[in-house]
Amino acid sequence: KREILYAFHDIDGTHSLIRDWPPVMSIVLHYVSEGGVPDGYDSDENLKKIIDMTGTKPLPETDSFCIESAGLSALTQMEWAIRRAIDRGHIDIPCDKEDNRRKIEMIRKGEEIFEIPDSKELTDFLAVHTPRLFKFYEKVLNGFCRDKNLALAKKDPDRFIVDGSKEFLAYLHAHGVKNYFVTGAVVEKGMGMHEEVETLGFEIGEGKLIEDLIGSTWTDKIPKDEIMERLMKKLGADGKNILVIGDGRSEISAGVKMGALCVSRLEKKDTFRRNLHKELGTHILVESYNEEDFKHLMA
Repeated sequence: KREILYAFHDIDGTHSLIRDWPPVMSIVLHYVSEGGVPDGYDSDENLKKIIDMTGTKPLPETDSFCIESAGLSALTQMEWAIRRAIDRGHIDIPCDKEDNRRKIEMIRKGEEIFEIPDSKELTDFLAVHTPRLFKFYEKVLNGFCRDKNLALAKKDPDRFIVDGSKEFLAYLHAHGVKNYFVTGAVVEKGMGMHEEVETLGFEIGEGKLIEDLIGSTWTDKIPKDEIMERLMKKLGADGKNILVIGDGRSEISAGVKMGALCVSRLEKKDTFRRNLHKELGTHILVESYNEEDFKHLMA
């Protein structure tokens, strides 16, 4: 038994179901890894084409990458596609091809920061195109499902909340645990992820159900483990007093590294990720926060 003072929660797939992001991420990464970033790749014409293609057929490489990379910074996921396009010869830029190939594999294994620097040309190229591609991905996401689901959630929020999520958060809050939402998405007040969280009825602010919502930016690649470590230091907290809940490898591996109690929220049919999370060292696997065994463990 340990005393839990703080809880760091992922949002997408962990509490919110508004963003059906994997098929969107898969088609965008496929589009770039197979064709590079030609002039106008993020045009309105291409936007409509990609939205229409989303989820229409299996894309084995990028479908599996999205499962493996859940929880990584979106900028890192965009970087992977660009590096893959370079590896395939769709983008011609001076760089060490073997080093680029190693970094592709490192990203697949959950790494985001690399000790060996890239060539100046590749560094500059990534600095321009990863945020640009990230913004394009968000536009595809909005057009494919996010905006439609957000409108539906305003009328029926419970439809887009993981079973038992609100009750679990309220239980933690009532017992003095400070809940923090931590996401790889960009957080801007009243927009995007912030708007989604508030639409679902999760109040944000000091002393409220969610103490704070902490996320990424359009341009700075901040791995989730770094976001979580910064927050832990800011709170002056000890890992053993933190609960980490998520469905991505990043937050769970970060939680294990911090010495936190880790809960993986994954559907029972998601055997690949369940096995991956077991290998990472998660402590509890749960599909619904209403499961009796889970409630007993958390009591």
